[in-house]
Amino acid sequence: MAQGRIRCRVVAREGLLNNHRKEEKMEKKVLKAMKKAGKPVRPGDVAKMLGVESKEVSKIIIGLKKEEKVISPKRCYYSLND
Repeated sequence: MAQGRIRCRVVAREGLLNNHRKEEKMEKKVLKAMKKAGKPVRPGDVAKMLGVESKEVSKIIIGLKKEEKVISPKRCYYSLND
């Protein structure tokens, strides 16, 4: 029985690591798209460029803003923090 619990923990940890890697890849894609735009953009604009949902991009941008990699020069618009 204990081996089953350990196996579940390992699988759960691997799942968390995979999610983290996916988020890191998406962060890089969002930053690249924002750089390519060359001007402040809305999350929906980035989502269209990447072909993903706006909610997903918004979540990533919020995290990037907390890390101070992205700034908001005006409401609902974001640009790279150079």
